[in-house]
Amino acid sequence: MENIVILTGAGISAESGMGTFRGAGGLWENRRVEDVATPEGFARDPALVHAFYNARRQRAAQVAPNAAHTAIARLQRDYPGTVTLITQNVDALHEKGGSGDVIHMHGELAGALCAACDHRWTAPDEMQPGHPCPACAAPAARPDVVWFGEMPYHMERILDALSQATLFAAIGTSGQVYPAAGFVQEAYSAGAHTVELNLEPSAVVSDFAETRFGPATQTVPAWVEELLTP
Repeated sequence: MENIVILTGAGISAESGMGTFRGAGGLWENRRVEDVATPEGFARDPALVHAFYNARRQRAAQVAPNAAHTAIARLQRDYPGTVTLITQNVDALHEKGGSGDVIHMHGELAGALCAACDHRWTAPDEMQPGHPCPACAAPAARPDVVWFGEMPYHMERILDALSQATLFAAIGTSGQVYPAAGFVQEAYSAGAHTVELNLEPSAVVSDFAETRFGPATQTVPAWVEELLTP
């Protein structure tokens, strides 16, 4: 049985209106990544970080999935083999597009995490510095997202899926953030065919056997159609 493993990055959500992680000058939606996506940044200015993620949480609730998201959901639904979907994105656009069992390796905007006891719960629309944990009451709530310098979630499950992949696709990824940028090599070592679908070549494009460039709303539905056509 064929085993497809798909990794998606910010590029798949860009056409829905979610900003990509890597902007000009190392900025993420006009903020330095070091200020809003690191433990050090949170320790230095938790109010700034909470305000940033509050705004992104509200934005994510307003946007709709695009044709790339729905195409992947169709592949999961109709493909006769296994389709494992891993995303670096913290939005819920894959779920809104109809996908189930999405592996969020970098966490989710909709989640809150207690830095004191590791309890997780659904984040309110607005989180503030000192927001108490509902489990231990510590004033240590933070967004349940993986920041630079932290270990991504579900790595054991991801590496197991890659070891069994017969086809690996990276969609809308920069190839600059590890360990995700190394997944293509993991899949290749397992004997998988590898394909990159991107607006432009990623930093690891040379590691892929096949490449398709263009907007995700065009390349992904076409690719899925080929996979589902006998």
